[in-house]
Amino acid sequence: MQDFFQFGIAVVIISASGVMSPGPLFVATIANGIRQGARAGFRIAFGHTLVELPLVVSIGLGILSLDAMPQFRVSIGILGALSIFGFAGLQIISTLRKDPMQYKSKYGSFLTGILLTGLNPFFLIWWFTIGFKLISDALLLWSIWGILIMFALHIWMDYAWLVLVSFLSSRGKVFLSNKRYKIGMIGINAVLIYFGITFILQAKI
Repeated sequence: MQDFFQFGIAVVIISASGVMSPGPLFVATIANGIRQGARAGFRIAFGHTLVELPLVVSIGLGILSLDAMPQFRVSIGILGALSIFGFAGLQIISTLRKDPMQYKSKYGSFLTGILLTGLNPFFLIWWFTIGFKLISDALLLWSIWGILIMFALHIWMDYAWLVLVSFLSSRGKVFLSNKRYKIGMIGINAVLIYFGITFILQAKI
């Protein structure tokens, strides 16, 4: 049970850096939420899930086939750490510089969730680097069931965050340019760097 809570906390904190980032899916949720309210966030999250779940399962099955290779987990730990450092740095820069309110929705919420997930290169990079490490750890703890456990610990955040964003945007709440939001994102990515250091230390053990 202790392993579950420790792993769950790590997944939630690491996932938050991606889930809450001001990327295309996030901004599209605001644009759709203004007209459709919280329903837009749920539909976008569902479309996102239809792309994300098959990807996560495929990565997990691929890891199972590679797990017997020598030094595999050491390499994954180091790659995951380096990816976290790079991702956190880019996120902090993006949060400070980006004007996120530049999006006009051309599609329904559900299709938007699919398109802005499947066509987003940063989404794929995240799962093949940082997410790869999380899936690998989940498999080590719970074998093949770890894939679904890790995904469940991750995906609820997408739904909670996107529904909240769309609900607030429908109420006229503008928070992407809010100073407190930026400070929060910087804080999350600072914690992300801590996990990157942890990954490297674990890889050397």
